[in-house]
Amino acid sequence: MAAQGVSRRDRVRQATLAEIRAVARKLLIERGPAAVTINAVAREMGMSGPALYHYFSGHEELVGAVTADFFRELTAVVEAARDSCPPDRRGGRLLAACRALRGWAIMHPAEFGWVFASPITRKRRPDSPRELAGRGFEQVFLDEVAELWKERPFPVPAPGELHPSIQEQLRLYADSSGVGMPVEAVHVFLECWIRLYGLLCMEVLGQLSFAYSDLEPVFEDWLRELAPKLGIDYEEPSSSS
Repeated sequence: MAAQGVSRRDRVRQATLAEIRAVARKLLIERGPAAVTINAVAREMGMSGPALYHYFSGHEELVGAVTADFFRELTAVVEAARDSCPPDRRGGRLLAACRALRGWAIMHPAEFGWVFASPITRKRRPDSPRELAGRGFEQVFLDEVAELWKERPFPVPAPGELHPSIQEQLRLYADSSGVGMPVEAVHVFLECWIRLYGLLCMEVLGQLSFAYSDLEPVFEDWLRELAPKLGIDYEEPSSSS
């Protein structure tokens, strides 16, 4: 039965929009980012390029929509892994989320590379689907660390120890994200995130293949190092992870 209040025309349009994004993803996986153009997607769908402009205003909007899809998919995977741990196991929840992020990244290298090349920025359209979906993904990790800080503050630099420029930048970030942590705690969170995300990018992009054929133990070593930075105990991955 059709959803009440949704016209057939709207249903057809939504189905076409979903198909366009699916075709764009297929092109990305099979041929790389440069292959994802308005005309290429149109050809795959048996449409003309101009016809596709009835659905997306241009390449940038198409890229934004596909990127938003990837962020939402990744967020759902990370949240499911996090929620597989009970609320009283804060450390386990964060570690599970980190492992889920790596799992999705290595299973979807093209999509991860696409997201990595499309940074979250509030200087562009802060209300665009890409930016909103990106912030939703970011918030999963930020909220978990904020809860850790609330329950048991972890070690942070002493007040005034950070460079004034860093303090001001992090103050603006903390205010905009509503994280509820002092800038020193935000600094620790971002240090951990930079290391974690940097390692993933190097793995997925093959930048460490000259030395490693299996980076999972390296990733776990980093999680062991991350745990005390955030005041949690390291937990070995479960057999289902």
